[in-house]
Amino acid sequence: MHTYQLQLHAEYGPVVRFQLPGTETAVPIADPVLLEATAHLDKRPERLFSFLDPLFEAGNLQVLPAGEHAPLRRLLLSRLAGRPSHERHFAEFTALSLRMICAYALSGEAAHPDGAVTAFEEVLTEHLGRLYQVPLPGPEQEQRAERAGQALACLRTMVDRVVAAHRSGGRTDRSDLIGALVEAGEQPARIRDTVMMTMLAAHHTTGVAVSWALHLLGRHPETAERIGEELDRVLGDRAAPGYADLRRLPRLDMALKESMRLFPPGPYGARETTEALVVGDYGIPAGATVFYAIWAVHLNPAYWPEPTAFVPERFAPQEVARRPRLAYIPFGLGPRSCEGAALAMAGAELVLAVLLKRFRFRPVPGHEVTPVERFVLWAAEDIRMELGPRTR
Repeated sequence: MHTYQLQLHAEYGPVVRFQLPGTETAVPIADPVLLEATAHLDKRPERLFSFLDPLFEAGNLQVLPAGEHAPLRRLLLSRLAGRPSHERHFAEFTALSLRMICAYALSGEAAHPDGAVTAFEEVLTEHLGRLYQVPLPGPEQEQRAERAGQALACLRTMVDRVVAAHRSGGRTDRSDLIGALVEAGEQPARIRDTVMMTMLAAHHTTGVAVSWALHLLGRHPETAERIGEELDRVLGDRAAPGYADLRRLPRLDMALKESMRLFPPGPYGARETTEALVVGDYGIPAGATVFYAIWAVHLNPAYWPEPTAFVPERFAPQEVARRPRLAYIPFGLGPRSCEGAALAMAGAELVLAVLLKRFRFRPVPGHEVTPVERFVLWAAEDIRMELGPRTR
């Protein structure tokens, strides 16, 4: 879908229409100025998001009606986007990042992940396939369905463990998402669903963003070295930044944003019109699916000269001020944009800071990196890099 939308806009312009099972009219938009006319849309197309239904007990949280979604969004933003919450939990985030580095980069004791990534992929692949693929007859289809059922049970067990651990700990910290949900009077099923949604949204998006950033910095060693020098200057001998240090790392911030422009973890989003809508010279009927063609927006040459080039300086404040506000939308836009955007950026910058201060990354010669969409935008054959110590 992500490459198809690029092709459509390259051939037909900023607003196009195409056929898609599950919707009568599908309209992707690739111009940030025209997107302004859609920024108020607060409904997601239920049919397109129905493959997520099995994950939730009390109803698919991705397609909640606006009246139910608004209070939940306010609660999520208060915990995931609030600076007091970030500052309070940043030490835990830092410790996790350092343990990860020890486990995977410094030959420490290997971690034993719970298999959330694999489980989510099993469930989503199976149920998305039911929407758009002809069912396979015989035992192969049954085996896939059985694997998806086992994966879903595994995910539910993980969620139950998270909630049970919170209860057994007797926490009262309102900066904690589960504690805030309990205090808001949410039912147990809705609490479990919210934890599941948070895991779904965050379980590999930050990792993907960090991976693409390292991929690009490995191909631009001079930029990586300037970031390393910035880290040395700000952090001194400290292994990781504090929360307040992130604002003193503009080169790191610009490089991450530029990598997310070129490789947005979510390459598109979707909304549904509840009434007829005029977008520039185009009329869009009620009930149409509007696609936010995020990757096409990020590569629109009218706003991004040499759009495929890696130029972090595009995100210097004076350059940002020259562009329309929706020219860069890696977390979507409007009332259904990602509530965890600020937390995701802080987490990605933390991991990159720890890595780039210690290591030098170079691409493995001859290895081709091809973006492919599998719920997020990642590399078809992985991103393979050579790792060496960085000398100061």
